[in-house]
Amino acid sequence: MASVTLKDVRKVYAGGVEAVKGVSLDIDDGAFCVLVGPSGCGKSTLLRMVAGLETISGGTVDIGGRVVNAIEPSERDIAMVFQNYALYPHMSVYENMAYGLKNRGTPKAEIEARVGEAARILAIEPFLKRRPRELSGGQRQRVAMGRAIVRKPQVFLFDEPLSNLDAKLRVQMRVEIKRLQRQLGVTSIYVTHDQVEAMTLSDKLVVMSGGQIEQVGTPTDVYRRPATRFVATFIGSPPMNILPGTVAGSGAVSIAGTPVGAADMAAGLRAGTPVEVGLRPEDLHVTEGPEGLPFTVDFVEELGATQLFHGRTGEAELVIQAPTGRIPADAGALRLAIDPAAVHLFDPATGRRVGREAVGMAA
Repeated sequence: MASVTLKDVRKVYAGGVEAVKGVSLDIDDGAFCVLVGPSGCGKSTLLRMVAGLETISGGTVDIGGRVVNAIEPSERDIAMVFQNYALYPHMSVYENMAYGLKNRGTPKAEIEARVGEAARILAIEPFLKRRPRELSGGQRQRVAMGRAIVRKPQVFLFDEPLSNLDAKLRVQMRVEIKRLQRQLGVTSIYVTHDQVEAMTLSDKLVVMSGGQIEQVGTPTDVYRRPATRFVATFIGSPPMNILPGTVAGSGAVSIAGTPVGAADMAAGLRAGTPVEVGLRPEDLHVTEGPEGLPFTVDFVEELGATQLFHGRTGEAELVIQAPTGRIPADAGALRLAIDPAAVHLFDPATGRRVGREAVGMAA
């Protein structure tokens, strides 16, 4: 097991296209780090540079105290699990799992012991004689993970391993991967575009956009204190509402004349300054009084335990989330109470967090 350190890592393709723009990141030994972001943000490219499958245009990749920029993938002591499983179709499950060890000249008895142990951990012992075509998608993914486990690497790398599975199986395999990583204690870097996967799996969450890191933190920190508008709207389902607001006197904030947030939450910003106000759908609650943010319901989405109310406040679209039955489905005009601690402010020009809650955050 080992820590992984990236220092100003860059990837520039022919024609000057910069896919990764100076990423620096420290991943502790034994941590489960998830890189999340939209397609094309550079997360898979970054993972492939750690693996040695992409050349590094600049910066350094350090695995276990050793800079590996010029070291072949097979010598980096890592194991990678791919989206498409990458199993040999003509080999049995046992042969697929043992292949890498045989190539390294590992004694037969040790190969049998390692494959047997991995098969037991992953509950695939009954399938060792089968070919990949005789397995389900989830079973194939277990075999791919077993092939990685038998190598006993310092670092596991996962490149969107669940994206080919159906929704129910993705949830099941997500739990399996988390349990497996905790059991083995191996440093893991996991790439996904699915923010639910990212939130549930990670110890350290890294949100990327445009080849750069937007924010690094625990899942709870990133969700509750997003550093940028991008993070606020990318992490969370349904995403955070972003409404136009204005700074009033003494650092107060209003949306279309309705005060929101703490009295000094925009401290340091001049009165009249435009801001973007972020509100999580679950942090908005219906109030019976005349105060609060006006909200007109357009339609309702039924999600079983919860309902999503889509509508408008003034000219801005808004979504609120509530337990089923808490708000009448045929509700029309409502007033919304807002917890002052649940209000987020962003600069309309830069998208970065501003105001009192931005103190201490990296620029």
